[in-house]
Amino acid sequence: MVFATILTGLIPSFLMVILGGLVRKRLSENAWQGLDKLNFEILFPTLLFVAASGRPVALSQVISIAPLAWSILLAGLAFGYLARPFGPERFLDFAGCWQTSWRFNTALGFVAIGALAGGDAAIFAVVVGMGVPMANVFAVAGLSRDGQLGFFGTLRRVALNPFLIASLGGVLVALTGWTIPAPILAPLEMLAQAAIPVALISIGATMNWGALAKLDRFTGIINATKLMILPSLVCLMAWIVGAEGPLVQVLIVFAALPTASAAHVLAAGFGADRKRVATLIAQTTLLSAVSLPVWILVAQTLF
Repeated sequence: MVFATILTGLIPSFLMVILGGLVRKRLSENAWQGLDKLNFEILFPTLLFVAASGRPVALSQVISIAPLAWSILLAGLAFGYLARPFGPERFLDFAGCWQTSWRFNTALGFVAIGALAGGDAAIFAVVVGMGVPMANVFAVAGLSRDGQLGFFGTLRRVALNPFLIASLGGVLVALTGWTIPAPILAPLEMLAQAAIPVALISIGATMNWGALAKLDRFTGIINATKLMILPSLVCLMAWIVGAEGPLVQVLIVFAALPTASAAHVLAAGFGADRKRVATLIAQTTLLSAVSLPVWILVAQTLF
């Protein structure tokens, strides 16, 4: 019964992804890229800001959440590197794929939190706010291993990430307890409501639906890391220390998310093999249709 309820909550979102696949030829590739740009620069940052600023947050909560989110990302980095012997010879191409083992799809994250009974979107927004900068530091550092950006170039790219700015801005508002005036909040909420549908349709439109046929040892290790190993580690550590409650549930869902749908954009920007990364994005997204409901059920029933 619980599993059926979770599936019912997720099915509309996966139908939106399917819709994107059906209408992909109605728009040009440039139009879909423009839609992704709109979501990346405006809609999703607004959603993150609204979610993070929606209720007061204690500084102690932010301080306690940050190391947990970073530990999950670091574990993804470490286990994902196990795929190195089976991946592309050129390290830059490997780094483009490697980032998919720790980066996360924020859009599907909000969908999953909504399907989780008692799921706390504000906590998830804080987790994202803390996770975005570290995920980008890891990804950009790996892709710029040859030093083409340099330290300050890497720092600038991370600092100007719209997700980071919006998340930290929302957390700052939550920490101060400031109430956003209704005339300002209303248009922000309208933009936030558009973020997830637009993102899901775009994911479907740009996804390689035949990617599962390309599973091999290299992609299998990265998929297993992202969809199985990371949430299993969170569950194991929570069980060892006896932790439970909304934060543990959110962290399990966070760890189980498919990789970021825009990871191929970053890879292409550094000259890495974009097609390999796009294949991994499609694989984790498609496989998460099976794995994510299971982890939501685990989080909801055991913790």
